[in-house]
Amino acid sequence: MKDELIDQIANHLEDIYGKRDGEVINKFQELMEQWSKKEWTTPAAPTEQNIYLITYGDSIYEEGRPTLPTLHKFLKEEVGGTITDVHLLPMFPYTSDDGFSVSDYRTIHTELGDWSDIQNFSDDYRLMFDFVANHMSQSSEWFQKYLEDDPKYKNFFIPKDPDFISEHVVRPRTSPLYHEYGTEGKTAWTTFSKDQVDVNFANPDVLIEMTDILLSYAQQGATSIRLDAIGFIWKESGTSCIHLPQAHAIIQLWNTVMNAFQPNTQIITETNVPHQENISYFGSGTNEANMVYQFTLPPLVLYSFMKHDASKLTQWAQTIEPVSEEATYFNFLASHDGIGMRPTEGLLKEDEKQELVDQVKANGGDVSYKSNPDGSQSVYELNINYSEALKNKEEDLTVEDEVQKMLAAHSVLLSVIGVPAIYYHSLLGSKNDEHGMAESGIPRRINREKLQVNKIREELQTGPRRSSIFSGLQEMIEIRKKEAAFSPYADQEVLNIDPRIFALKRMDPKSGEEVFFVVNTSREEVEVEMPFKGTDLFHNRKVEGSVVLSGYGYTWVKKEGDN
Repeated sequence: MKDELIDQIANHLEDIYGKRDGEVINKFQELMEQWSKKEWTTPAAPTEQNIYLITYGDSIYEEGRPTLPTLHKFLKEEVGGTITDVHLLPMFPYTSDDGFSVSDYRTIHTELGDWSDIQNFSDDYRLMFDFVANHMSQSSEWFQKYLEDDPKYKNFFIPKDPDFISEHVVRPRTSPLYHEYGTEGKTAWTTFSKDQVDVNFANPDVLIEMTDILLSYAQQGATSIRLDAIGFIWKESGTSCIHLPQAHAIIQLWNTVMNAFQPNTQIITETNVPHQENISYFGSGTNEANMVYQFTLPPLVLYSFMKHDASKLTQWAQTIEPVSEEATYFNFLASHDGIGMRPTEGLLKEDEKQELVDQVKANGGDVSYKSNPDGSQSVYELNINYSEALKNKEEDLTVEDEVQKMLAAHSVLLSVIGVPAIYYHSLLGSKNDEHGMAESGIPRRINREKLQVNKIREELQTGPRRSSIFSGLQEMIEIRKKEAAFSPYADQEVLNIDPRIFALKRMDPKSGEEVFFVVNTSREEVEVEMPFKGTDLFHNRKVEGSVVLSGYGYTWVKKEGDN
């Protein structure tokens, strides 16, 4: 193992723990030597052709069969190469939160299949694994041994300390920060719930174990790894216990280790927080996350189409710039979670946020809250299917209206700088699963419905809503994938044309290619002056002067080569 890598790791460990501990460094050296004996590959870096699908491993199921092979076959036959990367939400044994309370990081849930199914899947699609690094299930072997005072696991979790000052701790939930367990009254820190117990990264043995798990994921087929709730992994008395320097240093260590073994593996940080906090995980632009979730995009796109006014979206998007040749944004509109509202802080006023809340509730959705340090509560996320959230009930009266609005919203997703990720219920044109939400009492279940494979195949053929959204998104994606201007690292210029319009230019400095994108967030026709002569990529026709967009209309125009 190269001395340079061990020196880099030692520097990271000093940043994390404030000292150089020879024993810890030696343990890391042993771990690196073990992994250096494995065979490694180098995946290609993301390009304009990479489109992620966000899905559970059991989102598409067939009775009596493991779900991973069913999902794999469904995607191959129905979606094909339109999607290149599949984000498999936690696929491990779990006890709650639809997978995010992992009981064993190293085993595939038996209902999904096994590691051979993952290997087969990775033969056709690049895979993104979910690493729930901040916490694990109270039923896990680690935590049970902690409760039993097993010496190895004694410091794997964080007991309540009467001297710890927690008044400034940032919370994403309203549940207690600590819970008691077992008959002995043992306590542990729980950022999210009693069943999701935070692990203790202040213990170097935890960091070593987690680094081993991270490398095992890359070795077993992950070309992207999502670090779930990563901002919470370091706790320090008297602080907010989010985004602390040690959390960044841990990600930097993982960046170094991953680049040593499997370069171009995308480390993706998930931090549902205001924009400036979110992009801090780029670090220097090359030493931390390869992508950060663009959490501001979903609520601002929703607000734009609700109000028929893209001003807020335009104003924010004008601040988004390329990061580096190794880092960019992970863009999405919908996911397994709700539409996060913390990223609107400083962008939407309280009454504007309330308008979003009111629309979501009117359209059958729900709202989740978080506790603030002052004891108050505020809206944390909106729980609803994204296409249902978009609907203005008094205006969008037909299936055609709903389809066009959904496609228009996704034209934004597919145009802005970064890599686009589409949630499976968005791709498949789903609606609210109000029954699932009511039956479980879990608001997020409204957008987590599992789909029987034969039924969804039939509905994609015969259901006007599903088939129109599905085919419309596929068409848009296939056009996009041919244009170098949509490289995740290409330049972007956001234009302020008309409050009803969101418009930008994407420019690829390597090829010199340029594409103008414009979308109408209103229901009325709008005429837009073109910045150059070019070709309408949707209709393969020449455009110059101006273009008229119908309600919720959008277009891509590629600049003529001699302009």
